[in-house]
Amino acid sequence: MLKPAQALFDPEQRAVPVLPVCDHYAGVEPRMTKSLQLQAELGPVFDVTLDNEDGAPVGGELAHARLIAGLLGGPLNRFGRVGVRLLPVSHPAFAEVAAVVLGAARRPAYLMIPKPRGLACIDTAARTIDGLGGADVPLHALVETHGALAEVAALAAHPRIESLSFGLMDFVSAHHGAIPESAMGAQGQFEHPLVLRAKLEIAAACHAHGKVPSHSVVTEFKDEAALAAAARQAAQRLGYTRMWSIHPAQVRTIVAAFAPSAAEIDRAVHILQAAQAAGWAPIRHDDTLHDRASYRYHWNLLERAERTRLAGAPSLPAAVRQAWFEPDAA
Repeated sequence: MLKPAQALFDPEQRAVPVLPVCDHYAGVEPRMTKSLQLQAELGPVFDVTLDNEDGAPVGGELAHARLIAGLLGGPLNRFGRVGVRLLPVSHPAFAEVAAVVLGAARRPAYLMIPKPRGLACIDTAARTIDGLGGADVPLHALVETHGALAEVAALAAHPRIESLSFGLMDFVSAHHGAIPESAMGAQGQFEHPLVLRAKLEIAAACHAHGKVPSHSVVTEFKDEAALAAAARQAAQRLGYTRMWSIHPAQVRTIVAAFAPSAAEIDRAVHILQAAQAAGWAPIRHDDTLHDRASYRYHWNLLERAERTRLAGAPSLPAAVRQAWFEPDAA
């Protein structure tokens, strides 16, 4: 009997990268270590991005890159889900820093390219990284400049790009005071038309090209309610499937906000079990017609439930996980 992943997707369909819903940033050594310890405790339900841009002291970028390389190859990197934010491609030390990071005992899960001014910057970064032997490392990029937003569809279509993130703070600052400071806040960033437009264009471009849209930060890291509300808006209204964290206390809240509810999981399981029993033909469930289109939606929901599985959170029944998700299942 065909499992959902086999029955619902044609081999020619573009496979969307499956990434954890939370991307946690840290740049100072104690915080990088603490972040890796938290990931080792919770499991790979979130990525850690070690920051060699804003996290590095000016003039000390190479030394910071060597520190990051040591953490990549160290025992705290248990799951291989640790990426690195590089310097902007225009920085004179870009290639040197990339070479140090790529020379780590364990490869980064991805490399984040900050502040690209457009497609040309991504092309340059990709050529440099590939020339250093990093062609197997996915690239992520920050959309935080006018040029990058103007070419966001081309960025999302680039074959080396896996995910695009919205750089809220730099994007607002790039408007030289024309966007108020409130638009950098947890709620204000969902209200200002220029910021909202940027978010929607990034999400739409990513989904059009099978890439992962990653939502911007919430700087009020002690306001859990504001963070949860922002994460829900990003996931449920704007179509984002990933979000940045800038404080360890934010990780659980973001993962929980992106996780399906127990009721959603239960409904999806019942629909897909009935569909499988019907040979994936259309079925009726609760007086609603379902076919392969809605089956794909519910399968994606169950995949997200697996990616957001935390202790105490709603999760799949063990029999369903064994039958549909474990590779050795019949």
